Amino acid sequence: MRIARFSIDGNVAFGAVEGTDSVPDGLVLDIIKGVPFADFELSGTKVPLSKVRLLPPVLPSKVVAIGRNYAEHAAELGNEVPPSPWAFFKPSTSVVGPGDPIVYPTFSSEVHHEAELAVVIGRMCREVPRERVKDVILGYTCANDVTARDTQRAEKQWARAKGFDSSCPLGPWIETGVDPSDLAITATVNGELRQAGRTSQMVNSIEDLIVNITEAMTLLPGDVILTGTPAGVGPLNVGDEVAVTIEGIGTLTNKVIKRG
Repeated sequence: MRIARFSIDGNVAFGAVEGTDSVPDGLVLDIIKGVPFADFELSGTKVPLSKVRLLPPVLPSKVVAIGRNYAEHAAELGNEVPPSPWAFFKPSTSVVGPGDPIVYPTFSSEVHHEAELAVVIGRMCREVPRERVKDVILGYTCANDVTARDTQRAEKQWARAKGFDSSCPLGPWIETGVDPSDLAITATVNGELRQAGRTSQMVNSIEDLIVNITEAMTLLPGDVILTGTPAGVGPLNVGDEVAVTIEGIGTLTNKVIKRG
């Protein structure tokens, strides 16, 4: 099931995405009664996807991101793969949705795209054993770990470089039925292919990441884990349109604008 969060006529709701995008208005949303983090029902009330504004699929209390989880990406920036998962945070205020602008930060002159598979947590969990990891996952979505690369190099902490407002686009929806072990993941800028990898290239698997993270902290429903980016990261400029596509999930598109 694909679960989207959207607004229509000033109201915010979740809906199940149905149909096909091969014909106009082929995709519709069946509005969900309640929220997708508990048992829910479909209302049977359907609206065309084209008539709503898609929002970030969740509003996480925290985004836990993993650095250098693809060996080729670590190497392209002159880094070694860390011996265990290397986690950092992106604040909830960094999250934007599909079609929302990425606002170029005033303190940077070198902003990069990083296409990533995002894991959406479905239930409160801590100290999750490996065999129970699937039980705590609601589904998966596309993410762009937008990074002020010059600031990342200059500052020992990554908080500003990776946590500025609009640096965490998520969307377009959550896919609950996909096997994340070997999905194609790409990023294009203005239609030009920049990144092309597969989730099977991760150094640490999703199971590894959730076991490691929940040893230290409680994850809440709607929290997000960014699983790292494949090689090919590169610059974004004002006016660029960047699209992250993950096989079996969809495409997340955002345009870069100047802060005004």
